[in-house]
Order: sequence, then structure tokens, then C-alpha cells
Amino acid sequence: MAEDETEDTTIYNVVMNHEEQYSIWPADRELPLGWKEGGKKGLKPECLAYIKEVWTDMRPLSLRKQMDQAAKKGAE
Repeated sequence: MAEDETEDTTIYNVVMNHEEQYSIWPADRELPLGWKEGGKKGLKPECLAYIKEVWTDMRPLSLRKQMDQAAKKGAE
């Protein structure tokens, strides 16, 4: 069996940054600065499926807020 065909049994945490952007990080490693746990721990496919389910708006939080404010001003 080729090395790239071995099953990945690494447990990951879903992590989220201050802009509400998601990623995965090995659960046995300290979280990188600026990231916090995002609500799921498991195998890579499980974590990626969770991210796909919850991260429905790919825009960073700051951009979403800016666009919401602009829309409110335009509605006045």
C-alpha cells in the first residue's frame, strides 16, 4: 500500500478565528494564536463535513459587518 493510501486516524479540532473563518488543527497540538475551538472534534472527513455545514458565508466577519452597515445606510 502506498503511503498516500494509508488511512489518516489523526483526530482534529475544528478551529475558528476572529473573522469566523474555519479550519482544522490536530487535536494533540496547541491551538495556534488567534484561533479557538470551533465546536467539533473528530476524523478529518467528519471535521470537514462540519465546516461545510456551518460555514455558509465565506466572507470574513469584518466584511459582513461593513456590508450590513452600508446596506442600512442605503435603506435610509
